[in-house]
Amino acid sequence: MRVADEEPALLGLAPVAPDRTVAYGPYPDQIVDIYEPRTGDGGRVARGPLVVLLHGGFWRAAYDRRHLSPLAADLAGQGLPVALAEYRRVGAGGGAPQTFEDVTAAVGAAHTALAKTAADPGVVLVGHSAGGHLALLAAARPGTPVTRVLAVAPVADLARAHELGLSDGAVAELLGDAPGRAERLAAADPVRHPPSGIPVTILHGTEDPEVPVDLSRRYAARHPGSTELRELPGVGHYAPVTPGSPSCHTLVGCLS
Repeated sequence: MRVADEEPALLGLAPVAPDRTVAYGPYPDQIVDIYEPRTGDGGRVARGPLVVLLHGGFWRAAYDRRHLSPLAADLAGQGLPVALAEYRRVGAGGGAPQTFEDVTAAVGAAHTALAKTAADPGVVLVGHSAGGHLALLAAARPGTPVTRVLAVAPVADLARAHELGLSDGAVAELLGDAPGRAERLAAADPVRHPPSGIPVTILHGTEDPEVPVDLSRRYAARHPGSTELRELPGVGHYAPVTPGSPSCHTLVGCLS
């Protein structure tokens, strides 16, 4: 698949409805979609860990979780219990720190809803793009049920992303204009916060035009003992989360 074709290939997939939805707060975006594990014979016995998915979209309210619902359903069809989390985003009550607080609460709600279903007591937190940034931040927080992180094309170095002005200044929007932005940037930058005893795998396409692979290289260089960086030659930003693509097969393999 050409890099230019990756985005329409993902966004052209029809959304897949969840089996149920769980609220973890009073706001409309504080919800988690649950996809129960399914096996080839129609059974619902989990064959793997609980997976919590965090979508991207540069933390903006214009982008929601629905574009990852085909991936959630695909993983559930392979026997994985899956929770697709929504969270407050910039323009709809989110930003720093609300977005980060929502991720912690969403993971807890997903664990409560699906822990008894999973074959593994922990949580594999999978985040794409801005969701990858949120997953890496979660890896640095002790006391959560997260036992592994898989970050896909993550905004892993927030300061560098800010310097580059990625997505027309998305980092500045996330952090807001109030005094203390430098402190908020430091607190929210994964490259400055090592994983808290949690192994991290990063998948990143070498031809990603949205989030340069150099951001993941910088993170891996800063945290070499806990991070495995797997570069995907010739791959862009969206193929790794598009069911059926070769790089999505690589993602699934990382969950086994």
